[in-house]
Amino acid sequence: MSNQKRFDPVLIIISGAIFGLLILMAYMVFSPITMIAVSLGAIVVIFQMITLQGSLASKLGKKRDFPSPFFIFLLVSPIALGITVGYDTYSTQNSIAKAILLWGLTLMFWSTLLFIPLALYSKRREMSIPELVSYPKMTIIVPAHNEEKVIDATVQALLETKYPDKEIILVDDGSKDDTYNIMSKYKKQAKVLQKTNGGKASAINFGLAYSTGEIIVVVDADTIIGRESLVHLAAIFSTDANIAAVAGNIKVRNRKNWLTWCQAIEYVSGIQIVRRALDVFGAISVIPGALGSFRKSVLEEIGSYHKDTLVEDFDVTLKILKTKSVIAGSTNATAYTEAPESLRSLYQQRKRWYSGNLQVFARHSDALTNSRFGILQKFVFPYMLFSSCIMPFVSFITLGSAIYAGIFGGGWFVLAMFGMFTALQCMQVALAVRLDDEDPKLIAYGIFLVLGFKQILDILLIGAILEYLRKRDAVWTRAERVGI
Repeated sequence: MSNQKRFDPVLIIISGAIFGLLILMAYMVFSPITMIAVSLGAIVVIFQMITLQGSLASKLGKKRDFPSPFFIFLLVSPIALGITVGYDTYSTQNSIAKAILLWGLTLMFWSTLLFIPLALYSKRREMSIPELVSYPKMTIIVPAHNEEKVIDATVQALLETKYPDKEIILVDDGSKDDTYNIMSKYKKQAKVLQKTNGGKASAINFGLAYSTGEIIVVVDADTIIGRESLVHLAAIFSTDANIAAVAGNIKVRNRKNWLTWCQAIEYVSGIQIVRRALDVFGAISVIPGALGSFRKSVLEEIGSYHKDTLVEDFDVTLKILKTKSVIAGSTNATAYTEAPESLRSLYQQRKRWYSGNLQVFARHSDALTNSRFGILQKFVFPYMLFSSCIMPFVSFITLGSAIYAGIFGGGWFVLAMFGMFTALQCMQVALAVRLDDEDPKLIAYGIFLVLGFKQILDILLIGAILEYLRKRDAVWTRAERVGI
């Protein structure tokens, strides 16, 4: 028996409005030659996505150490598209700044808009997941270091989570505060372990050695998981024996100010659009540390978590994808995490994330050229690399061109373009909110994914890239805990 439900017609309406606005923008701003260039680029990417799944992929693929056609396309398309848009716009509007602005805007919405049909398909497929009939034993591991403000609420939520056969392992990683004493209150309901400080990865591996479950669930010490989350994770595993890991749906629980609300929409939009699209291919790019689950046998086969990394969740995800195993996601398995409430705290968090991502990119650089890694080499790794290392620079080039065009007589043109692009972004946020049945208030914050919050993230990303290029050693930093 399945959970088949009627597909939400509002999703189709919003998607239609997004594509309608895109066509309107092309009609109002671009000439036929530019529309042809953009259309050809979209066709190439869609074709690449289709070939990733079927037998066509194996017929076309050859075993050679060379970047995938998709990565080559990502590198070439900005140049070709930029030349086309630049020539076309400059010849008709006599403004290099406007040409660059159009090029940048095209790339920014083009890189995400193609994921919308895949996200809708993912939603449709999720609605037909069969009900769980058997419950494999699950072990939940919670690594903690100096988490006295949040650990009690996390453990309480785990105890209240509905699942008939679960084992909870709490690992104190050499805390200097009251974390271990708080954990010790739950010795009757959980295994409480203590070790010298060695980092989050070592704490997870330590807990893994004491685990007895078939499925391993890793939960951050500041995370409150939903009551049905474990059931939903197990349901995904039951659909396919090839599924090695399932990512949970992470939400921001402390929506207290502008910064936390922006992070909330960042999570919702990223998970509901981009991650859903990657889920179609069974190749989700990051299993979040806040709520990630694995078959224990897979973790043991890949050597568990790597200790020498700042982003152990990203690293372990790539290790699994290299085995060509399936990594799925569940938007019903929710987990509520604590987001940074100040710019200083956000900086500390993202510095670790972004520096760690670059570290992992370098460690797994062979995934860019080695075709034996399958979809990781063909699509996922190139897309992540492009999004993380190229798009932030494109964003600031676009912003600078907009300011220049606005100062030297193109103010109305710039306002019109950013107005339409902001409307497009807010529509995509509305789609994500509807997909996740989230708070409609988030839609209003879509504008800050165009101006404001986006630039903050881009600055932090570019800063991490420059530090990496200067070969500065990345260090572990984290956001300050505030508690509930």
